[in-house]
Amino acid sequence: MIEIVVPQTPVGKGRARFVKATGRTYTPQKTVAFEGLVALAGQEAMAGAAPLDGPMTLLIDAYFPIPKSRPKKWQAAARAGAVRPTGKPDGDNVMKAIGDALNTIVWIDDSQIVDARVRKLYSDAPRTEIRVEPLFKRADIFG
Repeated sequence: MIEIVVPQTPVGKGRARFVKATGRTYTPQKTVAFEGLVALAGQEAMAGAAPLDGPMTLLIDAYFPIPKSRPKKWQAAARAGAVRPTGKPDGDNVMKAIGDALNTIVWIDDSQIVDARVRKLYSDAPRTEIRVEPLFKRADIFG
């Protein structure tokens, strides 16, 4: 299993923006910066190993900051996991940003992800925890 921790508030994949005057598209800077951090953390976790091949499972725990404006009782419930983030970014957009960022680093292409889960949680230490595990060992398939 490969474990990656990105010590920053999770960011979802932003929609490509179109500049009418030039006819060009661009990815929002916030998305580019987050994907860069994920890619760097992925490179460190892989420690020079080749990207994984074959089907794999992706588990993401996205920890968001606890709003200071909420009552203390609510904050305590958030820390205990009784209250979960339901706002933006969407979990699928967080997964898309991570999938794209780790292409050619942890896996060859994010199309290899055949089983995935994203959990959105609150924490005093916002971060993104990523776990990647091959679905089968080569010996399971080829004996």
